[in-house]
Amino acid sequence: VQLVESGGGSVQAGGSLRLSCAASGSTFSMYAMGWFRQAPGKDRNFVATIDYSGGNTYYSDSVKGRFTISRDNAKKMVYLQMNSLKPEDTAVYYCAVGWSGTVRVTTGEYRYWGQGTQVTVSS
Repeated sequence: VQLVESGGGSVQAGGSLRLSCAASGSTFSMYAMGWFRQAPGKDRNFVATIDYSGGNTYYSDSVKGRFTISRDNAKKMVYLQMNSLKPEDTAVYYCAVGWSGTVRVTTGEYRYWGQGTQVTVSS
């Protein structure tokens, strides 16, 4: 399985970005997907997750109400719509494939990772 993120960039505080993650492989629709982020010198942290069907989502408290995760199983795509961006959202964002179909929040529960896309929010 290969994952390729896109859509990152630089934006001012209060702006929006939409990240995309394209997946290869025939079993995409069987597994949960997640978005994580890592700021320089910090750990990789959970952002959002969506189950195999798209019917269940879960967010970190820091992004709840501002970010929305979604997926299109027919296109093998997962998205992260980010609104009301803040400087503290600045990080490299990674998408990942879970070991199972249900939502998960720790890095150890994901088995494949993309290369990441940079998001920079200026004040």
